[in-house]
Amino acid sequence: MRPCTINHRQIGGDAPVCLMGVLNASPESFFPASYTPPGRVHERAVGMIEAGAEIIDVGARATGPGATPLTVPMETDRIIATLREVEGVGTLSVDTMHPEVLEAALKYEIHAANDISGLVNDRMGTLISEAGLPAILMATREKPGDVGSVSEVEEALRMVTVRCSAAGVEEYILDPGIGLWTKARTIEDNWNLCRHFSQFLRYDRPILAAISRKSFLGDLLGKPVQERMAASLALNVLLACKGASIVRTHDVVETADALRVLRRMTDR
Repeated sequence: MRPCTINHRQIGGDAPVCLMGVLNASPESFFPASYTPPGRVHERAVGMIEAGAEIIDVGARATGPGATPLTVPMETDRIIATLREVEGVGTLSVDTMHPEVLEAALKYEIHAANDISGLVNDRMGTLISEAGLPAILMATREKPGDVGSVSEVEEALRMVTVRCSAAGVEEYILDPGIGLWTKARTIEDNWNLCRHFSQFLRYDRPILAAISRKSFLGDLLGKPVQERMAASLALNVLLACKGASIVRTHDVVETADALRVLRRMTDR
């Protein structure tokens, strides 16, 4: 595997599974309890780092089906306000698929870009390449979540690698995009992606597991988002065993504990 280096930290290869904490600046989030309002961002970020987060992923837009529309200027304002509070606090990635937002974020100290559109927009690739940023890139054909089956996700990830080569983005992590992104994606699609997660290692790049509290877990358990932590912990550990090099979570304290147990029992 070709590891990815984010702020001097190796992701993938023989490195332990990396823990990414979600810093949510979107009150429209599917998990409202994760929203961190202005004025509390710095405290929240420091708490996540102390709890074991190695990367903090800053996002300001809800992206699931039925999410409230948000203008790019409003997303930009939220990202800037958040970065002002956390600049200099640990390793930061910015979760956006809009080049205007990333361009504004580049005025601050950030260490990675998390693009769920997988560089479909050529300008994103250009900005990331010119800034020398590593990237986290989701399987996307034309829009986030527009592939469903394992084979379709594999092909979309291949397309992402081609876009990276064209843009000159050399350091990146692939994200199979587990979740109900579009109406075309089914709950069973998501379970199949989890079952066959190790197949996404074929591109020789680190793979992100981003399943925290998602609705397909709630469908199985009949539980609302606030009661899905245990399921998220179980699946994150299983995906790490299947090859995930980085885990993205809302629940940093508990996930850090789970990964510590995993490391004690295995070489992950």
